[in-house]
Amino acid sequence: MRTLREGVPGETVLVARILGKGALRRRIMDMGITKGTQLFIRKVAPLGDPIEINVRGYELSIRKVEAEKIELQ
Repeated sequence: MRTLREGVPGETVLVARILGKGALRRRIMDMGITKGTQLFIRKVAPLGDPIEINVRGYELSIRKVEAEKIELQ
């Protein structure tokens, strides 16, 4: 499966699952990114870090390391 890091700006995607364990997984889920959540990829910085997304009505910027842990449908 592909991850959020491989997403393209302007694309709307659904979260299939959150990979990883411990604090990083909890941090991602605390930001509102859970299984079945719809994400809109707004921008990706020139070097790929950070990635700006819309999730649950608010804007969020996440690092590549976090984006690699978010698997998409």
